[in-house]
Amino acid sequence: MVGWVGRRYLARTQKNGLDLSKVLPDQALMPLRRTGLDPVGELGHMRAEQPIAKLKMPLGVSVWLVSGYPEAKAVLGRTHGFSNDFANLMGNMGASAEQNPGGLGFADPPVHTRLRKLLTPEFTMRRLSRLTPRIEAIVADQLDAMAEVDGPVDLWQSFALPIPSLTICELLGVAYEDRADFQRLSTARFDLFGGANASLGAISESLTYLLDVVKRQRESPGDGLLGMLIKEHGHEIDDQELAGLADGLLTGGLETTASMLALGTLVLMQRPESAELLGKDEDAVTRFVEELLRYLTVVQVAFPRFATEDLDIAGVRIAQGDIVVASLSGANRDQTLGPDMERFDPTRAPTSHLAFGYGIHRCIGAELARMELRAAYPALVRRFPAMRLAVEPGAVPYRQTSIVYGVDTLPVLLKP
Repeated sequence: MVGWVGRRYLARTQKNGLDLSKVLPDQALMPLRRTGLDPVGELGHMRAEQPIAKLKMPLGVSVWLVSGYPEAKAVLGRTHGFSNDFANLMGNMGASAEQNPGGLGFADPPVHTRLRKLLTPEFTMRRLSRLTPRIEAIVADQLDAMAEVDGPVDLWQSFALPIPSLTICELLGVAYEDRADFQRLSTARFDLFGGANASLGAISESLTYLLDVVKRQRESPGDGLLGMLIKEHGHEIDDQELAGLADGLLTGGLETTASMLALGTLVLMQRPESAELLGKDEDAVTRFVEELLRYLTVVQVAFPRFATEDLDIAGVRIAQGDIVVASLSGANRDQTLGPDMERFDPTRAPTSHLAFGYGIHRCIGAELARMELRAAYPALVRRFPAMRLAVEPGAVPYRQTSIVYGVDTLPVLLKP
């Protein structure tokens, strides 16, 4: 959230790579900070007192934080009155057209409607099911490689990152040899310590590579998603749009699923009784994964919404031109979603959480992410039932200010 807002400041100061965490007030950074796996207590207090609260921002920027569940759902579910278009950033916050990532997240109808209609058939369970054997093989290969290590293993590098990297490269038809670059670029765009311009630079670099991939696919379409879109809809979508869609799927599905795998493993090591549930049946695995998605909510805030008219959300007046940001991590801890939402309960019936967002901008790759998580967690605990942290819990390097919450490394011991 603060990355986008801070670009207005960056545009005026002209300081590339400025660390936004040193520019913006603590209240603006608060929705991106946690204590271990939990959102900071201030977020819960704000939700209880003001589920729609105006943040203190520099330069007269008007930003509202929505942390209540019904209020966030109302904002995310609106099909009019808000805009996600990247042009808002170009006009208000100093971004350039070359830095537009394209894709679905920064598009409004009718462009968003057309692009999503093209993608949706590729993300039905029937189409995705063809990836199930490949996902299971990817998981097994990573576990085999980890088993060969005698000492501590970095679960982030050896398990959490490779699984979504391989899966998404398989889905898109992108060369897996390039996974290291995309891991770097995906992390860079979400980390506010690098500055907003660094994030935009990562997007530009990613798009440059993907435009070349799309060009090659145009010449010889493969069997991956890019090749299929070109074969079935080549005349309906241009190279820039294809690259933007691929960028959104590759980076959005990589960093988020990797963070879920790493942080979810932390939960398993902290709560050994949860690991036992994963060996019971498919329903137990589904409940575990859905509760973990809600509890962790690694994507902490949704794309910013720009009010295109005066609005009333739950009795709060939002003026035209105001920016509204939904705290997904805050909303998913709201007691209106169910009882005792601050606690992780792997036996809880699946809730209508907002971990994947809501409305027309809900994550199109949600089912693919679920497939990866359902395959990875049970296989991990079956293979390494004695797995434990190789460092003290207080030494786990959580990210301090990142839109996608996670760790940079996770040392574990696998053997008794």
